[in-house]
Amino acid sequence: MRQKILILLACLCISFRGYAQAPVLRFSSEGEFKIVQFTDNHIKWGKKASNKAIDCIIEVLDAEQPDLVVFTGDMVYSKHADKSLQLLLAPVVERGIPFATVFGNHDEQFDLTLSEQYDLITSHPLCLMPDRQSSLTLPDCVLPIHSSQGDKAAALVYCMDSHSYANKQIPKMSGYGWMTHEQVSWYRMMSERFTAANGGTPLPALAFFHIPLCEYRDAEADGSNPLLGSQGEKVHCSALNTGFFAAIKEKGDVMGTFCGHDHDNDFAVLYKDVLLAYGRYSGGNTVYNHLKPNGARVIVLKEGERAFDTWLRLAGDGDRLTGEKMINYLSYPSSFPKKKK
Repeated sequence: MRQKILILLACLCISFRGYAQAPVLRFSSEGEFKIVQFTDNHIKWGKKASNKAIDCIIEVLDAEQPDLVVFTGDMVYSKHADKSLQLLLAPVVERGIPFATVFGNHDEQFDLTLSEQYDLITSHPLCLMPDRQSSLTLPDCVLPIHSSQGDKAAALVYCMDSHSYANKQIPKMSGYGWMTHEQVSWYRMMSERFTAANGGTPLPALAFFHIPLCEYRDAEADGSNPLLGSQGEKVHCSALNTGFFAAIKEKGDVMGTFCGHDHDNDFAVLYKDVLLAYGRYSGGNTVYNHLKPNGARVIVLKEGERAFDTWLRLAGDGDRLTGEKMINYLSYPSSFPKKKK
């Protein structure tokens, strides 16, 4: 019964997309903006194991009351993807929270194409992603967060498609997908536009995607960069490095990146002054996961500063040893004092 009620709420809100004005993201009067990242929900329609993912979403949203929710891929994991997506989004819909999504490598494997899923998601009035406009390519997006006073953009959130498998981009190649050169060029263009509008100073920004960049692997392999959080498996990064991290360094706006994909990793690591972070596995027991309990990553941006706080919010009984529900707190950049030369 609860699933039917949640889906009905989602469907009712979707029907008003054509009449509702897209919400505007804005820093609070206290100069903060809170984002919750859910990742790898892996909803299997009709399976009780998926209820744990929905319960996690509800608990985290009620505890954190974010200004924005970002789902970083692998949202569905069975047929009836339309119902699974409606079920997944319903708690966000019910609370009136703006949201955005990126796809993972599993989302396209069932009974809806990514284009069909994208159109379903963007038909919702609280969705901040642009309409596809019949394009075969799913658009990346950048979401401006406005200042607490006025309409000037004060920070940015990039949502990028990391694709799925290498052989879908280059035949007979193994491994996971990557952001294309065209996507990296798009990022450069958008960063330059917002920087120019800000008088030549890059705006503080974050980036969200599903598959970790190659630099996650490089940072983990470099023993001089301590990891905060759990590493329960190797970094399953993209098969090719097309230079998105290099572009981030050149443009100077993105302070941190946030991915999913590796269910047993939730660590964050500072690499060349950019925080590379995983979310916390948010799904139920529909696929492998050894980080118990499930949860989400929380990020709080600071208006007028190149700074943010982040932590993991755990669902259920919290950490198995301590019972804590908020773990692995860090503040960028103050948690990482400059190394002496």
